Amino acid sequence: MSRDRLCGIAAITVTSLLWGTTGTAATFAPGVGPLAIGAAALGIGGLLQAAVAIPALRRAGASLRARFGVVVLGAMAVAVYPLSFYSSMHYAGVAVGSVISLASAPLASGLLERLVDASPLSRWWVLAAGLGIVGSIALCASKLDGPAADATSTLIGIGLGLVAGATYAMYSWVVHGLMRSGIDRSAAMGSVFGAGGALLLPVLLLTGAPLVASAQNLAVAGYMALVPMFLGYLAFGYGLMKVSASTATTVTLTEPAIATVLAVVVVGERLGPLGWVGLCVIGFVLLILAFAPTNAASPPRTLSGGNAPEEPDRAGTATAPPGQSVA
Repeated sequence: MSRDRLCGIAAITVTSLLWGTTGTAATFAPGVGPLAIGAAALGIGGLLQAAVAIPALRRAGASLRARFGVVVLGAMAVAVYPLSFYSSMHYAGVAVGSVISLASAPLASGLLERLVDASPLSRWWVLAAGLGIVGSIALCASKLDGPAADATSTLIGIGLGLVAGATYAMYSWVVHGLMRSGIDRSAAMGSVFGAGGALLLPVLLLTGAPLVASAQNLAVAGYMALVPMFLGYLAFGYGLMKVSASTATTVTLTEPAIATVLAVVVVGERLGPLGWVGLCVIGFVLLILAFAPTNAASPPRTLSGGNAPEEPDRAGTATAPPGQSVA
C-alpha cells in the first residue's frame, strides 16, 4: 500500500473529524435557520479558499477558463450542497439527514466515475461502500429513539439529503478531475469553492440576521466557516490529490460516526449496542479502503478528455496505463 494513498485517506479522515463537529456546533445556535448556517459555513469558507489561492488562480487562469463550464458546474454543486444538507437535518432530524446525505454520496460518486469517466469500480470499493452505508444506517437506527417525525417532513428531509449527497459527489468529482488535468490543487479548490461561496452570499444576506443577533451565534458561524469548512476543505483537497472522488466520499462516511461520538461525549446523548456496531463497521470500512488490493483494469478519462497521469483507483492502488494489466 502506497504511502501517498495512506496520507490521502488520513487527510480525508481528518476532514471527516472536522465536519463531524458541525452538528454539535449548530446546537449552540438554536435560533439560526439551516439556510443561514449552510450559507455562512460554506459561503465564507469557500471565499477563504479562493483568497488563499489567489496566486495559484492567477497562474492557472488560462486552464480554468478553458474549463469554465466544469468550474461552474462544481460551483453550483458547492452552493446547493450546504443548503440541502442542513435543511435535510432540519426536516428529517440530524441522524436521518446526515446519514442519507453522506451514505448516498459514495454511490453517486461511483456512478459518476463509472458512467461519465467509464472508470471500473473495484469489488473492494463496492464492499466498502456497502458496509459504510450499513454502518451509517445502524448508527441512524440507534439514534431514532425519540418522537416520530411528521411523515411529510421526513420525506422532504430524505429528498433533500439525496440532493446533498449528489451535489457533494459532483463537486468532489469536478475538483478531482481538475487536479488530474494538471491544475494546481489550490487553484482547483479555490475556483470551485470560491465561486460556490459567492453564489451563497445572497442567501446569507437574506437569512443571516440571526447570526449577528448574539455573540454566541456569531462565534458558532465563525467556527463553522473557519474550522470545518476552511481547514476541513484544505485537507479534503489534499486528499483528493491522492485518492479518487469515490474513495474520498466513502471515507467521509466516518463523519456520522464522529458526529455520534461527539453527541455522546459533548451533548450527552446515549448510544445503544446497535450504534456501537455501526461504529465498528465504519472502522472496518477504513481498513478495507486502506489495505485492499485493486482489481481495476484501466484509469478513467480526464474531464478535458486528455491523458491522465497514473493515479489511485477505486480500491486504491495505482492503475496501469491502458492495455496493461495491474499486478
